[in-house]
Amino acid sequence: MAASLRSFLEQLKRQNSLYLVKKPVNPRFELGALLKKTKGTVPMFFQKIEGYDVPAVGGIVGTRENFALALGIDKSELLVKITEAITNPGETRLLPSGPVQENVLTKGFDIGKLFPIPTFHEKDSGAFITAGIVVAKDPFYGRRFTSIRRMQLNGPNNLSILIESPGLIEQYYEFERRGQAMEVAIVLGVHPAITLSSQLSTQTFGLDKYNVASRLMGEPLPLVKCKTIDLEVPADAEIVLEGRMLPHVRHPEGPFGELMGYYGPQTMQPVVEVSAVTFRNNPIFQIIFPSSYEHKLPNALMREVVLYNHVRHVVPTVQDVHLTMAGGGRCHAIISIKKTAEGQGKQAILAALASNKDVKHVVVVNDDVDIFNPEDVEWAIATRVQADQDVIIIPGAQGTPLEPSHNLRGVSAKMGIDATYPLAEKERFARTRIPGYDQIRLEDYLTLEW
Repeated sequence: MAASLRSFLEQLKRQNSLYLVKKPVNPRFELGALLKKTKGTVPMFFQKIEGYDVPAVGGIVGTRENFALALGIDKSELLVKITEAITNPGETRLLPSGPVQENVLTKGFDIGKLFPIPTFHEKDSGAFITAGIVVAKDPFYGRRFTSIRRMQLNGPNNLSILIESPGLIEQYYEFERRGQAMEVAIVLGVHPAITLSSQLSTQTFGLDKYNVASRLMGEPLPLVKCKTIDLEVPADAEIVLEGRMLPHVRHPEGPFGELMGYYGPQTMQPVVEVSAVTFRNNPIFQIIFPSSYEHKLPNALMREVVLYNHVRHVVPTVQDVHLTMAGGGRCHAIISIKKTAEGQGKQAILAALASNKDVKHVVVVNDDVDIFNPEDVEWAIATRVQADQDVIIIPGAQGTPLEPSHNLRGVSAKMGIDATYPLAEKERFARTRIPGYDQIRLEDYLTLEW
């Protein structure tokens, strides 16, 4: 079986990680509520959505373990795997046809009646597609760019699209200056490698993201030509909406519950006029709950690659980095270093803050601290930090507009915490150890049978 959403769902089934929701679910609030209950970390297959014959899936890549499973690696190898795919991208393979075009509709369709597009929050302006990967092509070099954008359903073949991706914005405005529509394809239901590669920064790397996906998958990504526009889409996707972003046309979009758990305001956004809908037989509609781990993690992994390499340039002994989910996968960075000289903790802080304007707070710890364990990080802060010596505050810097406290002034204060111990006092900060502790399993000892 070719690498696809369906092949990955089979992997999850084999390890008993895909939960089947048999009870009919309302796409208005109820479906989203179920995904939010688990923070988007538990893969769920919704067998029956009220009013639709199309099932849905969500929560499939809300953990590092599931991304690693999809790529056939251990979770500790994720950043290395992504780096290899960026530095040595693969090739794609164009097919004459593929499963995603088993059904083709070019007129008389109503997207909202075909697919169970959810309404997530009480104050959301309507139903939103949240897992749609938008495909566009550089008109000068022919490189394919992909990014996940949210889309508000306006009518039978009309969507508002929030375009925050710098590459996509730049292309659209160039087409708009010429008075031309910009062709886009919206792809739903793909292998996690395609989702992950879509989060690569176009401005930073300038790569064809399909080629990065091919390397992550370990095989050429099969593509097919769209029916009504000059773009290629993954042959094994579940659903594709082909269309054009109209020039000089805007439509109210929002409010919408965003990444950080707050409502974003209503704004005027570009419109996509859908010219064709293609889909597999018995398609599966993919959903990402906004602000869930599944929403944050793919982007966080790509940002971690950049963060790691920024820090490594100045502190070569960096061990690992982590952008926390509570920090939106962008605002809070935890960095582990093998400290060899005084000052490296603060040097790592400065490098992390310079890696991306969205990074707001940084904590640097020694390599004996588990950066993926919030209690361990808090313990390091509690026992290894003196605020007057180890905390750096930088006022008036750029921040992320997704974080509402930044928007009060348009700038953000940045903070770094050096939670590493002084090298001269290493023995004083030695952690207590029990020989053989990791081999002790409580279930081998405890029982409720008296």
